[in-house]
Amino acid sequence: MRISVLGCGRWGSFIAWYLNSIGHDTVLYGRPHSASMAAFLNNRTNGMVTLPERLALSTDLSMAVGHGEVIVISIGAQNLRSFLKDLLNAGYQKKQPIVLCMKGIEDGTGLRLSEVAAEVLGIDAPIAIWVGPGHVQDFTAGIPNCMVIDSLNKDLKYHLVHAFSSDLIRFYYGSDLIGNEIGAASKNVIGIAAGMLDGAGVSSLKGALIARGPREISRLIEAMGGQGITAYGLGHLGDYAATVFSPYSHNRAVGEAFIKKEGYRQLAEGIATASAITLLSKRYGVEMPICTGVNAVLSGKMEAGVLLSGLFMRSLKEEF
Repeated sequence: MRISVLGCGRWGSFIAWYLNSIGHDTVLYGRPHSASMAAFLNNRTNGMVTLPERLALSTDLSMAVGHGEVIVISIGAQNLRSFLKDLLNAGYQKKQPIVLCMKGIEDGTGLRLSEVAAEVLGIDAPIAIWVGPGHVQDFTAGIPNCMVIDSLNKDLKYHLVHAFSSDLIRFYYGSDLIGNEIGAASKNVIGIAAGMLDGAGVSSLKGALIARGPREISRLIEAMGGQGITAYGLGHLGDYAATVFSPYSHNRAVGEAFIKKEGYRQLAEGIATASAITLLSKRYGVEMPICTGVNAVLSGKMEAGVLLSGLFMRSLKEEF
């Protein structure tokens, strides 16, 4: 299969490496001014993945779009809308399936990324998502994991699962697009909360975070028309080890750095997602003390100590 991976960050470049390694004719696209693409063009590595010569590199979006029978997108979630407009101008055809490999919700609108894609490309565009746990460093070390592909288009979903599966990544068929998108995005907010606990020196409270986080996410998923149980699947709870505990997690690192009042270089998706989740919490009338609390702390409306005491010393009540 001819596949174009658009976005040459650490996850996009891994996806290109992975799909090429299992036999697909793959092109990796990066913007002409991208430092990541410059590194690949110079020596074919970014320090985490080394791309073989058979994997084509391109800074020409029209060329990349024209190559792909399937278009895989891995860019910052908040840039998706403008990038999809570029995609249309580069010759995208609606027969080309789009696979979204980012985890986020559009800030300001509260739209899921598949909804953003449908708005820009048309509701008949074939759109799928790829979510679940795993870090590039683990995969390239040969450590396998399980992930999920979901889509409203059942034929597309089954086709992609079979085409993308290998001994390194076992894909499951998703059955709840709303739940998987909301769950995958919001786990980054939980990751920031976990980092805040690390920064405050109370990492033992991660157990409570892991117990309560999926519960509030499940309430939102249900209010939006999805299945609450999806919050306990691979897209959300199943991704916690890679987000709540891992030293590779940008979101956890950002939360820790914020509490310690240290600067952080990497922008984490969970920051914008916390704002978007707060919007959805209000829109659907769902109480979400962890996610809205994280947003309040990040936006300077609440002290971290107030958040922690509010979350873990709330009024006495039944657990379930």
